[in-house]
Amino acid sequence: MKKILVTGAAGFIGHRVSELLLKDNIEVVGIDNLNDYYDLALKNYRISTLKGNEKFNFYPIDIENLYDLKELFSEHQFDAVINLAARAGVRYSVENPDIYVSTNVQGNLNLLNMCKEHGIFKYILASTSSLYAGKEMPFVETLDVSEPISPYAASKKGGEVMCYAYHHLYNIDVSIVRYFTVYGPLSRPDMAQLWFMKWIDEGKEILLNGDGTQSRDFTYIDDIAKGTIAALKKVGYEIFNLGGGNNPISINQMIQSYEKLLGKKAKVKNLPFDKSDMTKTWADISKTKKLLGWVPETDFETGVQKCVSHYKENLEFYKSIRLN
Repeated sequence: MKKILVTGAAGFIGHRVSELLLKDNIEVVGIDNLNDYYDLALKNYRISTLKGNEKFNFYPIDIENLYDLKELFSEHQFDAVINLAARAGVRYSVENPDIYVSTNVQGNLNLLNMCKEHGIFKYILASTSSLYAGKEMPFVETLDVSEPISPYAASKKGGEVMCYAYHHLYNIDVSIVRYFTVYGPLSRPDMAQLWFMKWIDEGKEILLNGDGTQSRDFTYIDDIAKGTIAALKKVGYEIFNLGGGNNPISINQMIQSYEKLLGKKAKVKNLPFDKSDMTKTWADISKTKKLLGWVPETDFETGVQKCVSHYKENLEFYKSIRLN
């Protein structure tokens, strides 16, 4: 492939996917609406690290704006579209469900229509492990996920089934990648990994929903980006779990890891558990291994160490970031 459109290029995952594609000498066109859901300084920083590459072009475009997308697709001939633009955050979706539908469903549909009109036959959609709420672990892709417990998860399910319809009707080759709790340097400020690291280091109180026994299949950002790129393979229509593939790590264990690495004791205030949240996640990645040849390479302790090292090396920048 010579040229790929990456939506959400200023985002946590979009930025790293773009970096790795550029390293493979693939031309990347990145778009992002640069909304203020979280501190724009972080999004601008990510984009600044990409703009120095002559094979990268950036446009401040919203996937909900069909007019701008039409101009973009007329200007460039893409070999594939990787749609990482999304409204993220389970709890925020409960308060603002409308914007999740407009971005995650309508924006996704806009991109599919552009692929149909311009003969682009490879499409990747980023989806979520939040769809598996209440199902038996480890989660396999064949589970019935028709009972989402948050507007965020519901909007992602809507995007998935629209992709299937366009695969069926127009022969667009689609890979759905369901991400399991992504963490790493330059993560979103609304994610616990960055919250806890900053709050422990700064001696601030951690506000923790639940008792901390809830657990996640944490997956390091580099593994997620490599898995997303592996999903460019022609597959027809397939759903792939991208997760750590090991026993889940509890939130309390994550806090303890940061305490050890930072040499400081966490101050924790427990709040009621949020009913839109999941108690546990755990990915079965056997299908992804078999069809894409992908396996995660970074274990949790190594990944957390990388987070802390990056944090310490860029302390002044992290201090300036506004947490949601």
